[in-house]
Amino acid sequence: MSFASMMNKLSGQPESYEKKASYRFGRTLGAGTYGIVREAESNDGKKVAVKIILKKNVKGNEDMVYDELKMLQNLKHPHIVSFVDWFESKDKFYIVTQLATGGELFDRICDYGKFTEKDASQTIRQVLDAVDYLHKRNIVHRDLKPENLLYLTRAPDSELVLADFGIAKMLDNPSEVLTSMAGSFGYAAPEVMLKQGHGKAVDLWSLGVITYTLLCGYSPFRSENLTDLIEECRTGRIIFHERYWKDVSQDAKDFILSLLQPDPSKRPTSEEALSHEWLTGKTAGDRDLLPEIRAYNAKARLRRGIEIVKLANRIEALKLQDEEEGEEGDIPSPAAMAASAETGDSPASSEQSSGHTKKHSLGKIARGAIFREVVLAKVREMKDNEERDKMEKEVREKAASA
Repeated sequence: MSFASMMNKLSGQPESYEKKASYRFGRTLGAGTYGIVREAESNDGKKVAVKIILKKNVKGNEDMVYDELKMLQNLKHPHIVSFVDWFESKDKFYIVTQLATGGELFDRICDYGKFTEKDASQTIRQVLDAVDYLHKRNIVHRDLKPENLLYLTRAPDSELVLADFGIAKMLDNPSEVLTSMAGSFGYAAPEVMLKQGHGKAVDLWSLGVITYTLLCGYSPFRSENLTDLIEECRTGRIIFHERYWKDVSQDAKDFILSLLQPDPSKRPTSEEALSHEWLTGKTAGDRDLLPEIRAYNAKARLRRGIEIVKLANRIEALKLQDEEEGEEGDIPSPAAMAASAETGDSPASSEQSSGHTKKHSLGKIARGAIFREVVLAKVREMKDNEERDKMEKEVREKAASA
């Protein structure tokens, strides 16, 4: 037994805890109710993502973590993020997965010179292929949204992968009905919001919302409060506004309508959806969708700026909980996160160099970074809107002179 293993054992740490020494933790990628996700580098130089879950936050629901571990270890698909390893301490679970560095779906698309309906059909096909793989193994993802669709690398031919299996469920049998709340606002199926019980069909609904948004730059459901959103989804009235949809194929609209059926029994299965004509790309149009997508992304950036405030608050709360534990802290302070964003250093190195961080309030650096992010997002939105208006004016002038 090594000295480190002996010390871990004496301090009451589980046997797997010694794996932690194999990773150097870097920047924070996100935070949720139960913990955070941090970038890390293994001893062999490989970059990975590490989800750190505080055990006290899942007390009585540890099965949720073990379910995620069991699922990830058995998933091997080119469009699903790969499992690498896991370990635990007295107070935390650590789930190590493949790190996707190529950006989120909509961010990446905005970097393209052109993105057509045909490109969209092939992008959705990749996602649906991953969903079909899950459904055939009786797994429901339950949180399909653009933020969980990531490109592995910045390479032009990078694979698109489905990530975040935190609320995914493995069904005991294909007809099992789930009753817990799931999904994200704007993407959750009506049966989830109405608490009627749900199954695999919720993933098809979410994919319908993503497809609609990808083709026009806005969501089919625009209510901003839950009551109105439930009513909007329950009625299932999908509008294809002429201004944005006139050049989109009928097959694309039919595909979307089939997925956005309020009655889950009327939605196609993942296997049936994969056989839809639109996914072959043969009938998809060649019109560039980027102007609409960029306008959507500008608004999304503004929302993300606001989310940074919420994210910082969640991390602050988790940081305080982490400091109550006896072991080395893994949750960086929001001030350290903001400082690392300014300097390019990892949160760990920023905290070490500063010598101390504020425990109970957001530091000036963090508040400043958050404010700048919100302002920049608003400026980008205004600029994108101006470019879009200019482009539409030029199109109208050309049409008038033709």
